[in-house]
Amino acid sequence: MSYKYIALILVLVYQASFAQKKSSPIEKTLTVNQDRLEASIFELAKFGLKANGETSRVAFTDADIASRTYLINLMKNAGLEVHIDFAGNIIGRREGTDGSKKVIAFGSHTDTVPDGGNYDGCVGSMAALEVALTLFENNVATIHPLEVIIFSNEEGGLLGSRALAGALSPEALLVKNSSGYTQGEGANRLGGDVSRIEEAARKKGELAAFLELHIEQGGILDGENIDIGIVEGIVGIKWWDVEITGFANHAGTTPMNMRKDALLAASKFIIAVNEVTNSFEGKQVGTVGRISAEPGAPNVIPGKVLLSLEIRDLSSDKIAQVFSGIQQRAQAIAEESDTTIEFHPIDANAKPALTDKTIQEAIATSAKNLGLTQKQMQSGAGHDAQDMALIAPSGMIFVPSKDGISHSPREFTSAEDMANGANVLLHTILKLDRELK
Repeated sequence: MSYKYIALILVLVYQASFAQKKSSPIEKTLTVNQDRLEASIFELAKFGLKANGETSRVAFTDADIASRTYLINLMKNAGLEVHIDFAGNIIGRREGTDGSKKVIAFGSHTDTVPDGGNYDGCVGSMAALEVALTLFENNVATIHPLEVIIFSNEEGGLLGSRALAGALSPEALLVKNSSGYTQGEGANRLGGDVSRIEEAARKKGELAAFLELHIEQGGILDGENIDIGIVEGIVGIKWWDVEITGFANHAGTTPMNMRKDALLAASKFIIAVNEVTNSFEGKQVGTVGRISAEPGAPNVIPGKVLLSLEIRDLSSDKIAQVFSGIQQRAQAIAEESDTTIEFHPIDANAKPALTDKTIQEAIATSAKNLGLTQKQMQSGAGHDAQDMALIAPSGMIFVPSKDGISHSPREFTSAEDMANGANVLLHTILKLDRELK
């Protein structure tokens, strides 16, 4: 073969490779169906609908189980091959044109907190299904295989994503969510198999990328009238049960200077949590969100108080520093009030997760090309993407939530904002599909 023909072959190979990476005209103008996306949100809200018109669809409940049939049918209508893994995740797969490529996965969750709303998690899930359906209807083939994932029990312990990431401890399977079922029992109710749940784990590097669209659970985007949030990182979360023990005694006959009042010590502890957390520079937060006093009678000095402690930040070191400061203050409070204060870590923690820079840039470019305003930001709430970041390059797209309301029946995201996010998700996937090596 002459050098002339060799050179010609090389040119043709280069052109074919370049053409593969360029987006087709239809891809450039491709958009999701906004009305259909909003209608799917309303249809999903019917599962768990209460007499007052609000929806409560806690994971593992009958409402959650019923909704999954609807979701599976939508996946099949989008040309996806569907299965339920051993952790109860619903996974719909679409093959790519190159069998050697790794999967690009995207999705969110559809379970809610008790008496929650219709948008947290649901927007990301229904947008993922709308993206898959848009690609299917327009006969757009991708180089990489795609997977749409509806994660199980995000709100009650991140069961599905932790199982996929291989980060689910045996102890976590014993934790009950608001349904009253343990995570192990719940996985079985959803069609999984707790005895084989370890097999749900995906190997690190098995996925090319993971993306999650979500409402911003804060008021930044809505307040600043910005279309798209590009998440730089998801904060770590650490929880403790705090037990304060004093001595229960008669409230009428025990002098004030002889009391070992656990509730009084608890009130000082709660103030200390706020003061210590604010003593550090940064965006860390510390919260006491639950408290109970025993024996709980008006004429008895509380002898025991149980409360919660939660600390969040993008840095594990910062979380440790804040906790150390709280421990020191707790020791001083215990000594001056003649009580004991004990901290019991809860196995429901999430490590900080920085999102992938390449995916951040792809999201930014896609938003810009669609004429949407954008902002770099961190997520103060935990998400499935946080666990997926342990095994794959991950990214998150935020869309506004009206007044920053979330975990409430009053949460709301407009159809336009949902469609904006879904279109950014769609074009980010197509961009990554062309450009990832």
